[in-house]
Amino acid sequence: MINNTIAAWHDCVKSGDPKLLHDLLHEDATFHSPVVFTPQRGKAVTGKYLLAAFQVLNGDDFTYVREVIGVDDAVLEFTTTIDDILINGIDMISWGEDGRITDFKVMIRPLKAINLVHQKMAEMLARVM
Repeated sequence: MINNTIAAWHDCVKSGDPKLLHDLLHEDATFHSPVVFTPQRGKAVTGKYLLAAFQVLNGDDFTYVREVIGVDDAVLEFTTTIDDILINGIDMISWGEDGRITDFKVMIRPLKAINLVHQKMAEMLARVM
């Protein structure tokens, strides 16, 4: 049982630890990419997308700038810079009664940032999938 999903998520993001992520994801977790139309279903594929995102997005200046947290969901706004392009995005996270993440949706702006993230994520996922 995870008592504070968002605190556990922050620990996971800071460490980039695949084990922490594995323990945080529900078996039926779904990932919604900002560039892939079809939702990615299942713990394994969701984990691969999120671990790749850690590598691509979590540079030295990655920071969450705002959080809106409910009983079983949250919206976390973030900023980061890649190749001198400022990226602004949100993570929309839902979790079940056991505190494990059941749904994870990422939205990114502006268009230049989406195109860059798409390119970098494709390169990273090609290595792990």
